[in-house]
Amino acid sequence: MTLARRLRLAPVAAAAWAVAAAAILLPTWSAALALVLWIAVAAVVVVVAMRRPRGMPRSRLSAAPLVAILALAAAAAAASHVAVAQPARTQVEAAALSGGRAVDVTATVVGKVERRADGSLAFDARGSAIAAGSARRASDVEVVVRVSPHDVEHPERLDVGAEVIARGSVTPGRPGERAVVTVWASRGVEVTAAPSGIAAATAGLRHGLVAAVAGLPGEGAGLVPGLAVGDTSTVSPELDAAMKASSLSHLTAVSGANCALVVGIAFGLAALLGASRGVRVGIGLAVLVGFVILVTPEPSVVRAAAMAAVAMIAVLLGRTGAGVAILALAVTLLLVLDPWLAASLGFALSVAATGALLLFARPLATGLSRGMPRALALALAIPLAAQLACGPLLVLIEPTVPVYGVLANLLAEPAAPAATVLGLAACLAAPVPWLQSGLAALAWLPASWIAASAATVASLPADALPWLEGWPGAATLAAVGAAIGAILVLPRGGPRRRRVLRGGSVVVVCLVVGGALGSAALTTVAGRWTIPGEWAVLACDVGQGDAVLLRSAGTVALVDTGPEPAALTACLDRVGVTRIDLLVLTHGDLDHRGGVPAVVGRVGTVLHGPVDGVGAAVVRSLADAGARPVEASAGMSGALGDATWRVLWPKRDSRAFGVGNDSSVVLDVRGGTIPATLLLGDLSASPQRALLASGVLDPPYALVKVAHHGSADQDAALYVAAAPAVALITVGAGNDYGHPRDETLAVLDDVGARTARTDQDGLVAVWAGRTGAAVWRERGG
Repeated sequence: MTLARRLRLAPVAAAAWAVAAAAILLPTWSAALALVLWIAVAAVVVVVAMRRPRGMPRSRLSAAPLVAILALAAAAAAASHVAVAQPARTQVEAAALSGGRAVDVTATVVGKVERRADGSLAFDARGSAIAAGSARRASDVEVVVRVSPHDVEHPERLDVGAEVIARGSVTPGRPGERAVVTVWASRGVEVTAAPSGIAAATAGLRHGLVAAVAGLPGEGAGLVPGLAVGDTSTVSPELDAAMKASSLSHLTAVSGANCALVVGIAFGLAALLGASRGVRVGIGLAVLVGFVILVTPEPSVVRAAAMAAVAMIAVLLGRTGAGVAILALAVTLLLVLDPWLAASLGFALSVAATGALLLFARPLATGLSRGMPRALALALAIPLAAQLACGPLLVLIEPTVPVYGVLANLLAEPAAPAATVLGLAACLAAPVPWLQSGLAALAWLPASWIAASAATVASLPADALPWLEGWPGAATLAAVGAAIGAILVLPRGGPRRRRVLRGGSVVVVCLVVGGALGSAALTTVAGRWTIPGEWAVLACDVGQGDAVLLRSAGTVALVDTGPEPAALTACLDRVGVTRIDLLVLTHGDLDHRGGVPAVVGRVGTVLHGPVDGVGAAVVRSLADAGARPVEASAGMSGALGDATWRVLWPKRDSRAFGVGNDSSVVLDVRGGTIPATLLLGDLSASPQRALLASGVLDPPYALVKVAHHGSADQDAALYVAAAPAVALITVGAGNDYGHPRDETLAVLDDVGARTARTDQDGLVAVWAGRTGAAVWRERGG
């Protein structure tokens, strides 16, 4: 089959995707868009019918008009879906949103309960009712619920299928999101009914697998549920960071490979039993549906399941079409049924990876085989095709390119099928405990190999190449990927056009990679030359989290570590910091302690606030590597070079604020080149008022690190009293919380503070200048 025929249905999927994206981003225009497209469908049908010679059978018609009709019809159907759903979505949004008004949302959990970087839990739910004050409105829309683990009643019952009441405030969903609102359950989540029926059975199977691997050693144990059923709850933050850094995180996101394994095994067993083709297909479809329910319908799973279903129907009909055509048909159907998939990056990555494997793996293998054994070329072609296709999308999340991603996948991929099949078998063997334990132990072996591969590759030097951010970065990387593909696929010599294309590709790769390497040098080895040498306080740009360095007379303190080791390592390397004399962990949320692995073995003293079990384990890992742990309490003080630090909060005799944000360690640091600095951790308004009332503040402050990334929960009186000249907000670009909030920025503006924020300014450096606090911003000087 020619490439043109294989791609014949691609325009249909592309049209459905483009129109679905336009409709969900501009929902008020979706009805008009749908009407125009249906009129276009009718017009094309009429034109084709009028131009068809009398007596010509429809089978003799050109494919182009049929593809045009299908594309317009699919696009119109996607827009119509949005138009039909929009009135209900608008009504719910209007009823729920009123400037932070308290609401109670009754809903059913429909997505996995996942822990976010800040330690909170998040899950998708289907809202059935929204109550605001005495008004109550029925609803049938998607919502996202965010809640602290400490604020969940009966957390052991919180799973897919559970009935919940989330109490808190709401914010509108972003344009293009399936969820109409995000519910911030500050007043807690009550689980009114545990999962029942099929949801309870599948939840029990997943929990049983987690329990079965609990006693196994090492990181591989926590990886088994992720590889088998997509349950990443037992994957440690350190392993999660290593998997992402080594481009192996896709292994714990159930996708086409898992579906293919499951359906293939079911299909093969049915064939061995002598079942007819129709029965084999029916068994495969039934097993596929059960697998999707077991692992929960994530976008990649839905795409893979739809493609597998279409492929099996093609087998049943005896028309095993090309894989690309099947993929295009599956994508089109999914976008018509769920237009909001058009804005899902996970869905886009899944489609891109599958398309790359279908179109480019074989040509890449052929090109690579000219310089290496064919078996090795085939093994390399698969991860290389996937990385070239997915890389431009991944830089939209993190503007770095994994240098060793192909190597990591080459090492880990052979073990993934065994870990998946054995883990899934262990999950299903729950009724026979001894069999489940044995299968879980067998799955642990390949899972441990994958975990070790991820950790090893992530620890290699220069594992990530900095890249341009946003769509310019994506476009540039796509061009480089195309050029690399051309170099590998096109043989040397031949026609002049081929030689020019290959030579141009070499030039593009050399120029772009050379520029990227130069940029990498400026952000690592030569990075300190780009930052003012007199910096005394430096806020690292680590995303949605805190990591603030203080330096005086050659002595360095680090206040929090951000959410991930890689981002902290990049910052420390850039400023040339190799030793942390004082590490302050203000509290135990992941966005403040997730980067700890980057500094283990490099810390002198670790000063920490009240800790729970996870926090205690983090402190213990630092102590085991030589750090001296000290629990902070108000009144403690010490020296940092020529500067002094004082702990202002929490009070030793007060546990009313628990171990979370409101027990954050608050520091006053000043002296030498460090201007008077107040670091507020993640304190909310209530403890801020208590701190102000205690009389321990020593204003005015040249610099105040704004609490909790600029959330709305602030006490304006504290900032008035502190009188900061500079307000520092450590916050991630495009975060889900809307930080920093407008009302907080207004407070800072009212007190006359200059505001610096890491999401817009990148690195921020501050030091005591001749006329007050001097501020340098990476993006802005």
